[in-house]
Amino acid sequence: MKRLTRASLAAVLLSTTAVVRAQDVPSLIIHNARIATQAPVAVGPSAVAVKGEKIIAIGSDAAMLALRAPSTTVIDAQRRRLIPGLNDSHLHPTRAARYYAAELRWDGVPTLAQALDMVRRAAERTPEGQWVRVIGGWSPYQFAEKRMPTPEDLTRAAPDTPVFVLHLYSGGIYNRKGIEVARLRDTSAPEGGTIEKGADGQPTGRILATPRPTILYQAVARLGELSPEAQASSARHFYREINRFGVTSAIDAGGGGHAYPAQYAATVDLARTTGLPLRISHYLFAQTPGQELADIQRWVGSERLGANLDVHHENGLVLEGAGETLVWSAGDFENFRAARPDLDANPAWREELTAAVRTLVRHRWPLRLHATYDETIDRILSVLETVHREEKAEGRPGLTDLRWALDHVETIRPANIARIKALGGGVMVQGRMAFAGEDFIARYGAAAAAHAPPVRQLLAAGIPVGLGTDGTRVASYNPWLVLYWLVSGRSVGGTPLLSKANRLDRARALELFTVGSAWFSGEGHLKGRIAPGQYADMALLSRDYFAVPEDEIPHIESVLTITGGIAVHAAGAYTHLVPDLEPILPAWSPVRLFGGYNRSLDVRPASRATTSPASR
Repeated sequence: MKRLTRASLAAVLLSTTAVVRAQDVPSLIIHNARIATQAPVAVGPSAVAVKGEKIIAIGSDAAMLALRAPSTTVIDAQRRRLIPGLNDSHLHPTRAARYYAAELRWDGVPTLAQALDMVRRAAERTPEGQWVRVIGGWSPYQFAEKRMPTPEDLTRAAPDTPVFVLHLYSGGIYNRKGIEVARLRDTSAPEGGTIEKGADGQPTGRILATPRPTILYQAVARLGELSPEAQASSARHFYREINRFGVTSAIDAGGGGHAYPAQYAATVDLARTTGLPLRISHYLFAQTPGQELADIQRWVGSERLGANLDVHHENGLVLEGAGETLVWSAGDFENFRAARPDLDANPAWREELTAAVRTLVRHRWPLRLHATYDETIDRILSVLETVHREEKAEGRPGLTDLRWALDHVETIRPANIARIKALGGGVMVQGRMAFAGEDFIARYGAAAAAHAPPVRQLLAAGIPVGLGTDGTRVASYNPWLVLYWLVSGRSVGGTPLLSKANRLDRARALELFTVGSAWFSGEGHLKGRIAPGQYADMALLSRDYFAVPEDEIPHIESVLTITGGIAVHAAGAYTHLVPDLEPILPAWSPVRLFGGYNRSLDVRPASRATTSPASR
């Protein structure tokens, strides 16, 4: 899609109300709202008019309501805050969608006692041959008890059903039955992993990434897959769950152990039939160690960048590029409970990464690279600079305008910030420290955590920055926890992390989660603002993000999420706008019992919102 120039984009955004042609009768009008446009406007608007997938006008209630026709759906926002839909620049949605129905989520659970009771109740419903599985998204510091569960805790909760609990990508915990079913006594740990054993030489139930997460990938894979029918149901419910928090776009960073294209089927099928309720741009993650270059060569020869598989939305399900891991030998890992990995321990990493980057750059594929530590970033940048120089010397553009990026960068230093700027790259920042910050402090100290990552320095350097969650394993998929972390500087357990000088104000943080993320999929002219010409992707909030105390930010949800002018999630007074999904499959799914993220939605005031006419 052709991009607007900066001048033409500014001209569009400076018009508070666009000229609406007679044939452009709005399909939707939302009025009586507090609108965060994130666009330069002369007067703050209170209403927005939508035609199809795009916003056609914003302005006063009177001006927008004057545009309505008998066919227009009109929604009273009841003075709630309306924001552009959130755009998670680093999520693993296609992987999460296929597993969601099988998982017991501890995201947001306030006590370990409640978490263990959930295990007990889930075990009562779990049929023989299945596991109770808690696959990340939680921190022991979110619990009032401030501790991890033990294998004995899990055994008492579920003595006869196998249980596995993944803690970020640091370790995993089995109950006694899980040790038996997983045959830990007869299993050898892969390189970079440890099966903990007691004084008697028997497995305790704990497995550790030391530091490589291969042992954890394998443990999760052994828990088994859902049927295709259940995966399809799981995907529908997971995407509705994402919409619940006001997310209308995501950039999929792929994922270890998530095979392309076979294991993307649930999401692709949904896109090709009813359409997705959010827009997804996805990157292809390295598949098999040692065969990465062959995969990349096959992708650039057969896959079409920018092809949209969604039948209902523009840019609905689009292949964006390759990453966040291109070759396994150049990966570092965010396990702050273990020492930093040393790329040079495997001398093949440089040659393998150079070949992968060169192939992608030459075929003009955007790329992103996982890089937690400054030492890793230094080495990755040396490869990028080498390939860029070689390409330029041969008359090709190299990294120029390629929209390449690094993910995470918790310990990046100023010299490497400057190198990213010189190469025209961007950085995607996630709230992983909100979940692992206490582990980071234990290893590297509070002073290092105060600028991990140095978000303010990245912005001051003029580097594009997008926000994301890195859900659903090393963090929760709740975007408001990321915004809370950046604004307050605290972890989900309340531990002070970011220094005051490295925090962001609320407006800037929200901008990075909307406009900022749009840069990484080349959609800055289409996403991130409530303005004429932008996608009608919006969220009406349960609480005013700009007004609530800091400690209430994590409790914000959306009462009405709109993607492409269509309501995809609704709660409270707006529930009637979106049909209920079918009960999630399989019938024993923990989601049937507990839902997803553990948060009761605040939908005050409770009066029914007025709508007309088709939405009734």
